[in-house]
Amino acid sequence: MEQKNIKKRRLKGVVVSDKMTKTAVVKVERLKLHPKYRKYYRVSKKFKAENPENKYRMGDKVIIEATRPLSKDKKWKIIGRG
Repeated sequence: MEQKNIKKRRLKGVVVSDKMTKTAVVKVERLKLHPKYRKYYRVSKKFKAENPENKYRMGDKVIIEATRPLSKDKKWKIIGRG
């Protein structure tokens, strides 16, 4: 079977909560263009990410990567500092 080069989805964000065991909440911000006024504005979204050793703390800039579902809400894992 031939293996295809699959690009994994990666995002940069900031840890906004590390109160859960082995989980961190990461806030990812991006710029979005308004269709009518052609002006960029900031939108953000929070993702729950796997943080197995509780290594990353609040305020750390991290890179998260999409993975298989680890729980009901957790479908991302932290792969390093960003």
